[in-house]
This record gives sequence, C-alpha cells and structure tokens, in this order.
Amino acid sequence: MSVLETQGITKRFGEVEALKGVDLNVGKGEVLGFIGPNGAGKSTTIRVLLGIIKANSGEAKIFGQDVWKDAVELHKRMAYVPGDVNLWPNLTGGQVIDYFISLRGAQVNKERKLELVERFQLDPTKKCGTYSKGNRQKVALIAAFAAEADLYILDEPTSGLDPLMERVFQQCVIEAKERGSSVLLSSHILSEVEKLCDHVAIIRDGAVIESGSLTELRHLTRTHLYIETKASVDLSDELGVFEWKQEKDGYSFQVDSDSLSSVMKKVSEHGLLKVESAPPTLEDLFMRHYETGGDNS
Repeated sequence: MSVLETQGITKRFGEVEALKGVDLNVGKGEVLGFIGPNGAGKSTTIRVLLGIIKANSGEAKIFGQDVWKDAVELHKRMAYVPGDVNLWPNLTGGQVIDYFISLRGAQVNKERKLELVERFQLDPTKKCGTYSKGNRQKVALIAAFAAEADLYILDEPTSGLDPLMERVFQQCVIEAKERGSSVLLSSHILSEVEKLCDHVAIIRDGAVIESGSLTELRHLTRTHLYIETKASVDLSDELGVFEWKQEKDGYSFQVDSDSLSSVMKKVSEHGLLKVESAPPTLEDLFMRHYETGGDNS
C-alpha cells in the first residue's frame, strides 16, 4: 500500500525546469532516503508534497488524496521538519512545541513530549531567541515525534545537531517505523540514510536517476579489495578494475560487481595469500551518479 506516491511531477519557475517528471513511492512503514546534490530538486519536491507550491503537471498523492487540493486534511496526519528552523524569538521552546502539535489538531501527549525533551537534552523554558541552530532543530524534531504522525517528511532534519543527538534522532525514526509510520528522509548524511532507509531515490537536475532498495542499487557500485599474492600481478588494465595501486605487501583496487568473479580467478592464478573486502557503500553509489550523471561506465 502506497502512503506517498508521485507520478511524473514537473515544476517550472519561469524558464527554469526545477522538476522533470519525478516519481516517488513510499509504502506503509517504509523509510525512503531522498538524496542528491544541492539544487537537485529535493526541497522543491518536498514543497509540492506539502502543498506549499503546485506542480505544473503530474500527480502527487498522500494517503490517496491530492497533495494540493487536500493539503489541510493531509497535514493532520503528517509531520514536517525542515533543515533550517525559524521560531518565534519571544516564545519558549516548550510553548512552540505545544503550538506546533496543536496546529495538527492533536492533543499534546505530555509524557511523550517530556520524554523527548529529555532525550534531546533541550531546556524548554528558554526563549527561542536564545537558542542555537541545533536547539531550534531539536524543537521541531520534538514537536514532530511527539505528534506520532502517520507520515514524516524530514528535509535535512539533523542539520546543526551533534553526533550524539543525531543518534537520538535515528532512534526516533526507527521507533516511528516500528509503529507503522512512513518516512521520507532527505539527508546529506549518507551513513544516516544507510542506517535508516529501506529504499533510496537519487535525484539529479530535477529527475530521479536511480531508485530501489539498497541491495538492488549496490550492484552498481564497486567493491574495494586488498590482496596479497605469492607472485607479482598487475591487473590495472583488466576490464572492471579501477584504481589499481601497489601497496607495501600487496595491492588495493576497486572492481565492478559484474567483473568480480573473473578478476578473482585471475588473482588466484598468482597464488592468493590474503584478501580483504570492503562492501560498497551508499556514498560510492551516490558519488558515481554525481560524477557521471548515472552513466555506470
């Protein structure tokens, strides 16, 4: 069952085509990582989903309802956290949290709110004008997770947080998923996406250039290998081998998954003594798409 679905949404700002037919799908209880370089179209897509701007064409639905026509109803079941939170400087953090929750038409769960305030180490009695960027971010995160929404749309939500608070955030996402909530997570922290997300969509120049589960996408990345052999070997010109380097006692290189079997067969002919393998990461995949625009050559 799709909680969030877009089909071919486009958006133009004058002569600039910001979105070029974006397709996304988030199922119930799923976390979708939405990644791409700055200016790729992530925030524009999110503004369309929130009903802040209207797409020029295509279809975007949340809970089966149109994101533009039914925005007010939809927001009662959603929680949104931007990457740069602006708050009322003369209100306390606690007052703003209560206000944000009330905007969704929900009752404030005081126990849940207090638990999150403690976990995020926020002083809710201080006025927001005294808060650092990280503390302003905490206010938005506490308000979002205290509401226990059915869908969370998070646009660079850990911007300004220290590593300890990032881990608290990650745990909150995991708990939301376990409750059956769905999450659209836009993040530059690829390790965060890798820990939390079931699926990934990579956007570049307003178009989704690759999407799927992490397992499905990793076949496009190169495995990092370090080997030691009895006899010297040089596979620098071998098909599928990249960044071949001779080390003190062996060789390090990258190999395409499709070429791994043939490369290891050739290595074994030289008396394989040691092999170390590092699995491909989401960052490898992202950087290859960023550098080549999705060309896997």
